Amino acid sequence: MALPEQLTIGEVAARAVIAKSALRFYESVGLIGSERTAGNQRRYHRSVLRRVAVIKAAQAMGISLDEVRRSLDRLPDQRTPSRQDWERLSAAWKTSLDERISRLERLRDDLAGCIGCGCLSIDRCRLFNPDDELAVRLEGGSKLESEPAG
Repeated sequence: MALPEQLTIGEVAARAVIAKSALRFYESVGLIGSERTAGNQRRYHRSVLRRVAVIKAAQAMGISLDEVRRSLDRLPDQRTPSRQDWERLSAAWKTSLDERISRLERLRDDLAGCIGCGCLSIDRCRLFNPDDELAVRLEGGSKLESEPAG
């Protein structure tokens, strides 16, 4: 027996193990598409299951939905990602993740320095005021002095 080419939102949700509301949201932000029946019910092509799998995998890696959408938008005719597409997408996302990990490690190391120091001085803190940027921007005044009183 051949599988149906069109799936209801409930069928997609069950097969992809995802909430129907998530599918509606993905559609609203352009990650997936559907067609409408005469009764205005959503019908998804079976290939949407692979797109949802890619979206879920990217989310598990911490990739923003906006970045996922931009990546999927580069596929010709909004097609379902192939194995080669996935390799290309995941390689680009790996680079992004490596950069994020590096930033987080620097942040962690700076935070450890602040905890050890205990000062959290606005004019010297590497975490709050790297390279004393506030002194340059505020011509020597501290950030707290320049903010209106609450």
